[in-house]
Amino acid sequence: MKHLTKTLIATSLLFAGSTAYAANTWQDEAKDAWIDGKAESTLLFNTELNSFDINTDVKNGVVTLTGKVESEVDKALAGELIASLDGVERVDNKLTVLKEDKEQSGETIQDLKDAKVTTVVKARLLMESEVSGTSIDVDTEDGVVTLKGKVDSEAEKQLAVAIAKNTTDVTKVVDKLKVES
Repeated sequence: MKHLTKTLIATSLLFAGSTAYAANTWQDEAKDAWIDGKAESTLLFNTELNSFDINTDVKNGVVTLTGKVESEVDKALAGELIASLDGVERVDNKLTVLKEDKEQSGETIQDLKDAKVTTVVKARLLMESEVSGTSIDVDTEDGVVTLKGKVDSEAEKQLAVAIAKNTTDVTKVVDKLKVES
């Protein structure tokens, strides 16, 4: 009888452990898939990059970028965009640069930051269920984000502005949103 009890306890512990492992594995895989979807969307919404030439792979929150880009600036932009996403632990940027940049001016770097900010703000607006992100245009110049478009309420307008203000590298938000009755 003692042998049967020990066997039942051991079997129960083994089953419970494997069930917990399966649940954690499923949750980790779902989180990685969620991050991968956000990464793909972020690259797609960026007008500076050809998202069809960039592949993303996510494992335990680490995003690996492979494929090809035109310049070092494009490579850096892709890496920065992905690194700014919630849930990303690290970016392993293995993108191949097709042509080397001879020189990067301060203007080019600011353009890169502005493109990143625009893409991140737009992606966050699209992923926020309480904001009609498709109705909001986002423009960035020298770190100043301008929001234009129509929203359904004052609360939605304030939420959109708060999302923009809470984005890295934003120095100011110009609110040109109109509340539609």
